Amino acid sequence: MINKKLFSFVFLKSEASSLRSLQENVSKLDVKVLLVCLIVPFSLTCTRYLGNAQFLISILYDVQLTGLAQAMSHILHQHTNAQLHQLIYWASVIIFFYFVLPASIILFVFKESLTEYGLRLKHAGKDYPLYLGMLAVMVPLVFYFSGSESFLDRYPFYEVTRNESLFPNFFIWETVYFLQFLALEFFFRGFILHGTKHRFGFYAIFVMVIPYCMIHFGKPMPETIAAIIAGVVLGYLSLKSKSIWLGVMIHCSVALTMDLCALYRKGIF
Repeated sequence: MINKKLFSFVFLKSEASSLRSLQENVSKLDVKVLLVCLIVPFSLTCTRYLGNAQFLISILYDVQLTGLAQAMSHILHQHTNAQLHQLIYWASVIIFFYFVLPASIILFVFKESLTEYGLRLKHAGKDYPLYLGMLAVMVPLVFYFSGSESFLDRYPFYEVTRNESLFPNFFIWETVYFLQFLALEFFFRGFILHGTKHRFGFYAIFVMVIPYCMIHFGKPMPETIAAIIAGVVLGYLSLKSKSIWLGVMIHCSVALTMDLCALYRKGIF
């Protein structure tokens, strides 16, 4: 449970800081918020379209880079490990637009430290009881919903056949998958949240939850609903501690649980 006094402290501190920032800069254009609010839809758009490898291949053909397009098509479609390559390509697009691009903006445009945007390690595990509590709730729910057709149609992303060994491809994918979650947490609970809190205060959490919920469209409805709740809780924790690491751990733990449950339901192991 969230301590009411601590919640009030985080709320009031965020609101006071936002009010002070607004009073001091009321006559100035807030370039940081402007850039964050432009980079976010740009990154979401790029991940939506460029995340589809065929879209990029088509562009390469259009600009007469035929050799590169054919090589990329072979790696992603005809190669023995084409499925793994497709997933790594998709995750790489996510990592670039969710982490590399916003991190570059923070470092070279805002000229600030990434530790101020959620990468702080100090006190990162202080709220571990909440992490354990969320896992205690999520794991049984994941196991229950893992029996549904919509769940098994989607997970795991890397489809393992009955006679296929989990090593090395499945383990390689899970590692890249986890890095993708680090990028995702940094983008939403770091870049968006900490990049707008001086303007929106405590309500930056809810501003962040809107696009976070929307990226789950197309997934099973229970997962999308859960994303709203998780987004608010993880946003609060990041605002309180200036750390996204607890959120990264929760995401990775739940994702691994989902994949293992799906493999179990499919009789892979």
